[in-house]
Amino acid sequence: MARRKPLDDLHRNRHILPKIAIMIGLGIFLFGTAAQAEEGSLGKIFHVYVDGEHIGKVNDKQAMKDIMESKVKNKKADFNNLSLTIGEEVNIVPERVFDPSYDNQKVSTYLQENLSVQAEAVKMEIGGKSVGYFQNKKAAEQTLNAYQTNFVDEQDLETLTAKKQENDMTDYTRANLVNDKQTTDHLSAGDTIITDVSLSDKVSFSEQKTAPSGVLTKKQGISVLEKGTPVETVHKVNEGETLVDIAKQHDLTLDELLNLNEELKKSSVLQIGQKLYVTDYQPFVDVIVKKEIKEKTSIDYKTKTIESDNLYKGEENVKQQGEEGQKMVHYSLTINNGNESSRNIINEKTTKEPVKKIIVKGTKVVPSRGTGNLNWPAVGGYISSNVGMRWGSMHKGMDIAGPSSRTIKAADNGTIVSAERSSGYGNKITIDHNNGMRTIYAHLASINVSPGQTVEKGQKIGVMGATGDSTGIHLHFEVYQNGSLQHPKKYF
Repeated sequence: MARRKPLDDLHRNRHILPKIAIMIGLGIFLFGTAAQAEEGSLGKIFHVYVDGEHIGKVNDKQAMKDIMESKVKNKKADFNNLSLTIGEEVNIVPERVFDPSYDNQKVSTYLQENLSVQAEAVKMEIGGKSVGYFQNKKAAEQTLNAYQTNFVDEQDLETLTAKKQENDMTDYTRANLVNDKQTTDHLSAGDTIITDVSLSDKVSFSEQKTAPSGVLTKKQGISVLEKGTPVETVHKVNEGETLVDIAKQHDLTLDELLNLNEELKKSSVLQIGQKLYVTDYQPFVDVIVKKEIKEKTSIDYKTKTIESDNLYKGEENVKQQGEEGQKMVHYSLTINNGNESSRNIINEKTTKEPVKKIIVKGTKVVPSRGTGNLNWPAVGGYISSNVGMRWGSMHKGMDIAGPSSRTIKAADNGTIVSAERSSGYGNKITIDHNNGMRTIYAHLASINVSPGQTVEKGQKIGVMGATGDSTGIHLHFEVYQNGSLQHPKKYF
C-alpha cells in the first residue's frame, strides 16, 4: 500500500495546479498594469470625421481649424461678397487615452486636399424646377421682381406688392387699386389700372450650400429666367432647311441635334414635313398681369341697299354716306408674359350712334343686242377725215374732231369685247353689238368700261384723246358688218 502514495499525491495536486496558474497570471497582469500606469501618461487626442467618415487622429485641434479657416480665407479673395464655409461636415471629437498615438500630417494633408469651400446661398425653385442659387433670399427676390418688370412697370409692381402686404392678401382685388386716387368706375378714356400681378407657378426659396462660382448675380439670374428651361419639342422640316439651319434655330450644335435624333446622320437628306426632335425653351414662370382699361372704340355703321329701276343693273349710287358711331368700353384684360390672353367687357356705353349707309342699286337691264341704227359716238364735232385712201394707205375709220365735250358714247347696245391699249390705236374699245356689227373707238384719253360689260346706246364709254399714232385730239371710229369694214355714214 505504501508504494501507491506518490500516485495519490499526484492526483491531489492535479486540482491545485490550475489555481496556482490563475493566481500567477493575475499577478503578472496586475503588475503590468501598474507598471504601465507608472511608465505611460494619460493624454488627449482628437478624432477627425468628415461627413461621418473617420479620417484619423490628431493632437492639435486648433491646427485643423486653422487649415479650414485658411481654405475659406483664400477663397474669400475671389468671392468677397459671399458667405463662405467648408462644404463638408467636419467633426473633431476629443478622447483621453494612455500613450496617445496620432498622425497630424496625414489628417492635415487629407483636409487640405479633400475639403471644399462652398457658399451659403439661397436656392430659388419655380414649380419644382431649379432656377439657380443666389447670395441670399433678398437677392433672389430682387431678381424675381426685376424679371417681372419686363412685363409691368416697376413702380406699379412696388406699389401693388406693398398694397398686398399691407392688406395681407394673396390676391389683389378691384377694391384695392394701384392708383388710390381712382376707382375703375371713374376711369377716363385711355386710362389703365393694374389690378393684380401674379406668377403662374409657386416660387420657393431654401438655404443650401453650393460652389461659389455657381451663385448667380442679379443680371445672370434675370438672364436665366428670360431664357427659360429646356424642353424637348418637335420641329417640322420646311422647304430648303438643312440640319445646320435647324440646329441654329434651336440654339443647338449639329452633334446635339443628331444625338436627339439617333436615326439621322450628317449626310441625311431631309424631307419637307419630316419631324425632328429639338430642344426649345419655355419660361420658368408666366408673369400674369391683370388690368382694367377704358377705351373709345368705333361702332361700325350698317349698310342698307335700295333697288331702283332708274339705274341700270350693275350701277349704284350712294344716297347717304355712313358714319361710324362711338362707344366707351370698360375692359378687364389678362396679359401673360406681355401677350394679351383674354379681354372681357365689364360694361360699355354708346356716346354716338352710327349713321346708316344707303346705297341705291340699279335693276334696269340693258339689252346687249344692238338696233342696227347707230348713234353719233361723240358730243357734237365734225368729220375731219373719212374712210378711204389717205397719204398712200387705207384709212379704215372716220375721224371726229372738235366736239363740245370729249365724252365718247356707245353707238349702239352691245358687249365690250376689249378695252385696252393697242399700238397705233392707243387706248381702244371694241364693242360687239351681237347682230353682226362691231364698232371700234380709238385714240381715247381714258377708258370707262371693261371687257364683258353690257353697254347701252349713248352710254359713256370713254374720253376723247390723242393716244397712239394721232395728229391731234379726235375719235377714230370704225364700223364692221359680219367682219367687213363699212363706212359709218350709212348707219347714222
